[in-house]
Amino acid sequence: MNLRDSLRLALTTIRAHKLRSALTTLGVMIGVMTVIGMLSFIDGLNSMVSNQLAALGTNTLYVQKLPWTMARLDIDELRKRRNITIGDADAIRSSVTYAKYIAPMLSSPQSVRFRGNELTGVELVGTVPEYQLIVDIGITSGRQILDIDLNQQRMVAMIGATIARELFAERDPIGQMLAIGSRHFSVVGVLEEKGTAFGSDRDNIIIIPITSYIHYFSGPITTQSTESVNILVQPQNAEVIENLKGQITSIMRRRRGLVPNAPDDFAINTAEQLLNVYRSITSGVFALMIGVTSLSLVVGGIGIMNIMLVSVSERIKEIGIRKALGARRRDIRSQFLIEAVTLSCAGGIAGMLLGFLVAFAASAITNFPVAVSFGAVLLGFGFSVFVGVFFGWFPSSRAAAMNPIEALRYE
Repeated sequence: MNLRDSLRLALTTIRAHKLRSALTTLGVMIGVMTVIGMLSFIDGLNSMVSNQLAALGTNTLYVQKLPWTMARLDIDELRKRRNITIGDADAIRSSVTYAKYIAPMLSSPQSVRFRGNELTGVELVGTVPEYQLIVDIGITSGRQILDIDLNQQRMVAMIGATIARELFAERDPIGQMLAIGSRHFSVVGVLEEKGTAFGSDRDNIIIIPITSYIHYFSGPITTQSTESVNILVQPQNAEVIENLKGQITSIMRRRRGLVPNAPDDFAINTAEQLLNVYRSITSGVFALMIGVTSLSLVVGGIGIMNIMLVSVSERIKEIGIRKALGARRRDIRSQFLIEAVTLSCAGGIAGMLLGFLVAFAASAITNFPVAVSFGAVLLGFGFSVFVGVFFGWFPSSRAAAMNPIEALRYE
């Protein structure tokens, strides 16, 4: 018997016992639906985290006082580190050869006001014009901060979309005077909307020249002052990142007078570090979640094995007649095995469709991201085939091993 005949016979048998077949596939359907739904959420979460970390700059290096990951490090000792200064940024700018852009920056939360309207917790960033190139800031109206603003400590500001919307409403912000703390700055530009990252509004931001920030908000930055400069360094390309790290490390160690065996008292952070930490934390959790949800597939597989054993018992005489007419053991085995796989795949396909529908419905209600990957579809179908083969093998082998004479005598 060829594959097409075996499949036709399997479908005929399934149609003859519609209710039993539907109940049998229910376990597989629920199992595949759970796995697919879980994978959709995991893929969506991974995609969201990767995209939001990309907003930090995939290749951008952040020279900072503290590392982003502090596992096994003494936090009290880290806090005693000397600050990063503007002088460090100048030394890096004048000495490295693999950097494309270098931008020192300072930031702090501030309250801002315009004609009786006030916003608190606004991120005030003091930086240089290169910062806008490193973080890829677009401008919807007005202009960017220029070198002349920096050199003359001008009181000018670029504002984020949230500031423009909440404080100025329908009014054009360009040229308006905005109170930042107790100082008034002229709005020269409005930034493109960026959205949120890790629950933080990236449009709730104001950018001013770093010289103005130091003069009006922080005061001079020294190794022992309250604030530390963050230095953003963009490499010429991804291939020179390690060389650039080596150059920056050498410059910083030399400026700080560190002896050869002394550990670094500064950090060079990258978005890739955070992504690796995220992956290390979540990989085990995700594997456990998939393992637990896969148990429902085992339950569905047991149901298929049970119903196939019942089917074999009901069709003993049919097996004996087929063997008497020349059917080989592999013909009998393939007949029942294909029937088990067909049942499993029917439940698997229904489970995949329901899994995607449930995932997207839950996403629409909770605003949690989901993503449907081709790998998830293949995995769902592969699970279905595996369950059918694994749990259908024993009943089909049992049917194939029957003695035709005893089968024909069976009542």
